[in-house]
Amino acid sequence: QVQLVESGGGLVQAGGSLRLSCAASGSISSYAMRWFRQTQGKQRELVATISSLGRTWYADSVKGRFTISRDNAKNTVYLQMNSLKPEDTGVYYCNAMPVPDTGTSFWGQGTQVTVSS
Repeated sequence: QVQLVESGGGLVQAGGSLRLSCAASGSISSYAMRWFRQTQGKQRELVATISSLGRTWYADSVKGRFTISRDNAKNTVYLQMNSLKPEDTGVYYCNAMPVPDTGTSFWGQGTQVTVSS
């Protein structure tokens, strides 16, 4: 039932930074929060995950450059993206997965990130 709205995307030069936000309509304390991205001609990729307890996971392609965080009091999850590369270009989606897993998760509409070379 939670609704998610992403923001913070835009156009940035290679080497630059962006911070994406995912604002939820209600409490996210019982959700693992995830960021996915969809690049041109590629499958949707899991980028980063933060558990309900704050444990994080990153795809190898972004490890050391991206940081996922959550602020449960603000019902918001963030993705800080540094040292951006053209291959990071795509639509970034926020996803909320109930913990324990119920078999259903919730998606935002996505925000476009474009990195120029």
